[in-house]
Amino acid sequence: MSSEWIVQIASQNWKSFLNGAEMTLYISLIGTIIGSIIGMLIGVIRTIPKGEKGPKKIFLTIINAILNAYVEFFRGTPMIVQAMVIYYGSDLAFGIDMDRTFAAIFIVSINTGAYMAEIVRGGIISIDKGQFEAAQAIGMNHIQTMINVVLPQVIRNILPATGNEFVINIKDTSVLNVIGVTELYFTTKSIAGNNFRYFESFFITCIVYFIMTFTITRILRFVEKKLDGPENYNMTGNQMQVQKPEDALKKA
Repeated sequence: MSSEWIVQIASQNWKSFLNGAEMTLYISLIGTIIGSIIGMLIGVIRTIPKGEKGPKKIFLTIINAILNAYVEFFRGTPMIVQAMVIYYGSDLAFGIDMDRTFAAIFIVSINTGAYMAEIVRGGIISIDKGQFEAAQAIGMNHIQTMINVVLPQVIRNILPATGNEFVINIKDTSVLNVIGVTELYFTTKSIAGNNFRYFESFFITCIVYFIMTFTITRILRFVEKKLDGPENYNMTGNQMQVQKPEDALKKA
């Protein structure tokens, strides 16, 4: 029976499944962090005011064109194709023999960076323009405004999207098996090739992927709630007390 095979395969290969899951989490976590940093930098650069005519405007126009090309290319091509081109192309074109794990992190990072760049740019644009004007009025430049005023709000606003990218990366690391990275999918394919029980082997992998994504999602939601703070709060002194609507109705 399939259930007996599932138990047998899991008991015999649990270390391999665990190692594959560990590699998957490692690549997706590091790739998401680096990609978020890339996206943050690109988002800040792409929102720098170009100003009037002059060298600054020309320079920013060129930089924006390059960044736009990067974003459009990596958002418009599959990660599996990017993996093949970058890993094998770097060796053929430049003679660089990349380590597979390094290549995997690099590929996930630049892919995530392209998506995060648009997410960050949208988060920056969503901030009220009055805050930019107020920061300029007290003498802040663009970088100071971003660091002290805008980015703290943007980071909170894009946290759900960032968590979603992390979950997507956990699943999308499976495509890295094409360059021989020993993540969870590659490990499962090797196990199934040895025992010829493909359904049972990949059923176990399906459960492992679900456990990882479900756990990460719940952790991120917990963090979001912590950042939101309490639903109601009391202010000291003669300031007004903020209550839940249902509490106000009860007192009425």
